[in-house]
Amino acid sequence: MTATPIPRTLAMTLYGDLDVSVIDELPPGRKPITTTHRTENHRLRVFGFMKEEIAKGRQIYVVFPLIEESEKMDLKNLMEGYEVLSREFPIEQYQISIVHGKMKPADKDFEMQRFVRCETQIMIATTVIEVGVNVPNASVMVIENTDRFGLSQLHQLRGRVGRAPTRATASS
Repeated sequence: MTATPIPRTLAMTLYGDLDVSVIDELPPGRKPITTTHRTENHRLRVFGFMKEEIAKGRQIYVVFPLIEESEKMDLKNLMEGYEVLSREFPIEQYQISIVHGKMKPADKDFEMQRFVRCETQIMIATTVIEVGVNVPNASVMVIENTDRFGLSQLHQLRGRVGRAPTRATASS
């Protein structure tokens, strides 16, 4: 089974007649990922870490659960996050890409290709990046409101970093 149908795999393992295999090592070329949890009062420290990684030539994903503000849910959203990050990472020094599900496919592809080509240092996105995105230079992923994502989504998102020969970090 592949990594994509995780809920189905878990259910089949629990209720089906399947043998369980344990994979106790990373795929060839993959590096260990350090996952840390940071609260709102550590935001400036996270921004500092992001700047350090960018100074090393690395790239960063910042993932939000919503595109725009919601009246029903008090969650961080991509548009508000873009404004905050634009102030902290000014355009004179940093380039930022945005990708979300309401964008036209051509626009999403354009922004993703800018990130792949290292023309942007920060990719602000929703979970549209959880599958099929391979940017080995991306070393950090910041996920806002991690409690709004399922285990499968967090696993898929985490897999977007750690693809290069340097240490990677996933953070929330």
